[in-house]
Amino acid sequence: MRALRAELSKLATLPFTWIAAAAGIIIPTGISIITSATSTPGPDTGFAELAVGVLGAIVLGVNAIGSEYTTEGEESAGSRQITTTLTATPSRMRVLLAKAGAAIIATALLAVVAIAIVQATVRITLGDAAPALDADAFARMGGAALYWVLMALLAFGLTVLTRNGIIPMAILVANSSVVAVTYLLAQNIPAANYLPDLAGMRMFTTIESSVVIAPVTGGIVMAGWIAVLLIVAGVVFSRRDA
Repeated sequence: MRALRAELSKLATLPFTWIAAAAGIIIPTGISIITSATSTPGPDTGFAELAVGVLGAIVLGVNAIGSEYTTEGEESAGSRQITTTLTATPSRMRVLLAKAGAAIIATALLAVVAIAIVQATVRITLGDAAPALDADAFARMGGAALYWVLMALLAFGLTVLTRNGIIPMAILVANSSVVAVTYLLAQNIPAANYLPDLAGMRMFTTIESSVVIAPVTGGIVMAGWIAVLLIVAGVVFSRRDA
């Protein structure tokens, strides 16, 4: 628990954490305002926006471990923060679990806040035309929150493997906002629907595809991908040089 508290405290002091929080709230809220004013409400209103807002979760996941691989400056002979972290906590698995735990907690909190604000925004702008807040809506909100957490862990695992935050962030951010490469692949390759991001999105949005994946199945598929990635990342992190 002490290691987890330390990592949460460290994460809270990093500038990118607050940039991620701002992006995770402002982007989906802004999109929900625009779509509510310019398009007809549909079943994905208040949810599709969260698929883009996941950018905040991605940045959090990368930042939780990526900051350890930046050089500290000339006064420290260009060493990286990970060296100091492992000196203070020699158990590499404890360090990795604490960092993953901090990413999960921070992302879950961000997701809850973002989802609440987006849903409130939709209801304020659409009034009675807003989708009903029924049991299905709350289940989809839970699915969206889980999706954000799993995407943060996907970013976290990739950053552990690459020891570089720029590469995972560039790939995942671009795929979630500018060019959805996995979605394009799924149009021609049915198996691509089972890639982690597309499978996970079934938990809270509808995707036009010839492959039908139930929300629970989508969550299980995505969680399976992330579990394998984290296991591989843990093995690599434990065995290689810092």
